[in-house]
Amino acid sequence: MGKIADIVNRKLEAIQDLRALSVLMVSISSLISPCFQERLLTRAELLFDTVDSSKVNIARRILLFLRNVKHSHYPLLERCNQVFIRNVSHLDLESISRILSLYQSLQFHSFEFIEVARGRLAELSLPSDHPESFVRLFAALGPVARPEIRKQLKSTILLLSEELSSQQALTVLGAMEDMESRDSHLIKKIVSVLYRHLDNCKSVELLKIIQALTFLHFQSKELFMKLREVLLSRLEASVTPSEVSVLVSALSMLPYPHLNETALSRTETVLPQCDFRELSDLVVCLMRWIQNDHLCSASTAGKQLDLLQKLDHWGHRRLQQSTSLDLLWEELKSVKGEWLHESLVEESITALQRFMDEIDHSNVAKIASFLSKTNYLSTPLLDRIASVVVEQIKKIHPFSVLAIILPFSILNYDPPQKDEFFGACVQCCNSYLGTLDPGTLVFLGFSMATLEYFPEDLLKKMFNIEFLARLDSQLEILPSSLSARIQFRLMELNRAVCLECPELQVPWFHDRFCQRQFNKDTGVMNGAQQQIYKMLAEVLGGHRYVKPSTLSPYYHTVDFECILDKRKKPLPYESHSVTPGKSPGVHGDSNTSRAEPRLPPEAERIAIEFLDVRAFCSNILHLKGKSAMKKRHLEILGYRVIQVPYFEWNSMAMSTKDTRMDYLREQIFGAGRS
Repeated sequence: MGKIADIVNRKLEAIQDLRALSVLMVSISSLISPCFQERLLTRAELLFDTVDSSKVNIARRILLFLRNVKHSHYPLLERCNQVFIRNVSHLDLESISRILSLYQSLQFHSFEFIEVARGRLAELSLPSDHPESFVRLFAALGPVARPEIRKQLKSTILLLSEELSSQQALTVLGAMEDMESRDSHLIKKIVSVLYRHLDNCKSVELLKIIQALTFLHFQSKELFMKLREVLLSRLEASVTPSEVSVLVSALSMLPYPHLNETALSRTETVLPQCDFRELSDLVVCLMRWIQNDHLCSASTAGKQLDLLQKLDHWGHRRLQQSTSLDLLWEELKSVKGEWLHESLVEESITALQRFMDEIDHSNVAKIASFLSKTNYLSTPLLDRIASVVVEQIKKIHPFSVLAIILPFSILNYDPPQKDEFFGACVQCCNSYLGTLDPGTLVFLGFSMATLEYFPEDLLKKMFNIEFLARLDSQLEILPSSLSARIQFRLMELNRAVCLECPELQVPWFHDRFCQRQFNKDTGVMNGAQQQIYKMLAEVLGGHRYVKPSTLSPYYHTVDFECILDKRKKPLPYESHSVTPGKSPGVHGDSNTSRAEPRLPPEAERIAIEFLDVRAFCSNILHLKGKSAMKKRHLEILGYRVIQVPYFEWNSMAMSTKDTRMDYLREQIFGAGRS
């Protein structure tokens, strides 16, 4: 195979047949260098336009190659996707299942393909007495089907449950997790099949079983004790880092998270051989044990903390040993959760800055995506990203733009080339507004709005009936958590456009959504907020002069609100209550407008906000994007906004009640006022 790869490398420019090239690409995918990989991708792109658009097998082999080399190359993914969409009527169940599986591996989401595939799958009439085919249909169609189709699928799979193999049962359980289906009767049937085969399942399959049952809130003491017994026996005999990582992850998710000393010792033994993904998984598991295992002895607890320190040591060591940005990225892409924020963030940023000159169009989206997770403002890295985008925008695919903009939005940072940077990003997306998924466009629009950037073409595309209908269709098939996030971001974008760009005449249409949202969210004051509330009451002359946990027009939550008349005298809230809804003078749909009592002449409404650590970047006291946007909006609505940062409120200079009272008094009334 090495000789074949060498021949392909030498004669690549002479190959004119993409069918032959795609076969060779899959065959030699494990033997190629990054440079050779880029040449293969470039050649495949060039030849793709010469291929008959009905060549589904060629497109599928291209996907297989991309999965093998773990590279989501958007230009080829997009072209393959169009081939599948145009030929969906000729795709059978197995083809659609394979395509969806490859898309999942590549983290490529195409709402357009899912829509047409859903229709095609619904057309396929499969005999319900053929378990293998029906399980494949259940896994492919179930997560994207409409409610009535899902109900039929679950009824049929329930009838077939006794005939399922362990692999088929595992496939069904995974599909139920994707569907968020907590049908207890069906879960029990599937679990009874799996229980009989636990000893023969691979370790990674046991992990998948536990993950699915945990997500589906299924409880069975007998099953979990059996799983624990199987996992511990395997862990004591395991010697490979990947196997140990999987087994420890599975054990940590069980309801009885006690880890014996043999397992701790086995984990410690493999640490020097672990890659970053395995180290990261082990840290997550260990943190879960430390938080949940209240029955362990003092010696075991000490060993757990010692193991955590060793994981930190090996994590730092691997970061320091990276010799290029590509190798560093292979490590960093697996870091997640508290370990990143508490132990590795500074080391990670330092390592990235070391290879900053290697950032280019091919990796800029990946680096930006990582920075979005860190909460760490590195202006040199963000400036480099902006510079690369401005210089190389023609080589950057529109699917990458959201990931690129996200850290600037989250961290509230404008690069020196702000106008050129955002202009390049918007121009890159303009020709793809009809291709990008509706949910992606919502996130993109909100990220730009956070930075006070409102591209008119994008907003006109989004705020129309056709787009919102497509978005509703997509929300039907997305996981509930992601669907809720998109809906909330759409509301926030709608609010931002109404307040900051009234000239676009976009109506406010989220009154009912916000009423449902905030009726569910009662809100609880934290310790600092309770302190501030009591002191505000003293400063203002009583609780009736301060209103806690209120809603502004357009439904911004405000920690505390008070009203001062023109002589800076507090006004009581019996006669001046705030009603959620529309603010007079702000453009919106008149049907949703609500009257709000006018203030006396020259009176002012004051919003007092306590900003905890989450409102700031982790390395410097720089206000993040959403908090800055909220302040802008409240000021547009006529509030004077007083932000009380946690680092001032908890400082040594304000360690007494008197100093805090003086601070609040000065913020509200000004120096020398009482």
